[in-house]
Amino acid sequence: MSAFRIYLRVVSQSLQPEEISKRLEAEPDKSTSIGSRRRPQSPPRSHATWIRHARPARGCARPEELEPLVVGWGRDLAGALGRLVGSGEAVVSLVIVQEIRDLDDPQQKDIFLGADLMSWMGEARASLDIDQYVYHECGGESEGDVP
Repeated sequence: MSAFRIYLRVVSQSLQPEEISKRLEAEPDKSTSIGSRRRPQSPPRSHATWIRHARPARGCARPEELEPLVVGWGRDLAGALGRLVGSGEAVVSLVIVQEIRDLDDPQQKDIFLGADLMSWMGEARASLDIDQYVYHECGGESEGDVP
């Protein structure tokens, strides 16, 4: 499993995923609808989500290797996202999920974003959301062992 995942997330409280797809002239990899439920007992969602993943050709990739995939979605998509954000009907985020499982592995550390990706994000009016998770044993000490 790669230490990094990147996806584009569009969230709207007024548009269903089908309308978002129509406006973007693009299809999501995953979506949820306003009023849908995660589980039958869950409350209805108050917003829709439209998600597109940047998936590498091989299993593991760093952000700088995934960057061309996002930029490759094209300036037309970035412009359509920017117009959607400008309408006030949605917010857009580029989400980077980083999972560090080996503190000594340099491939699991650092995040570099190039100028092309930053420019694409600017045109898309997308915020950057970085979720970081570090899975690390603390030398066998438990909470009760701390003096």
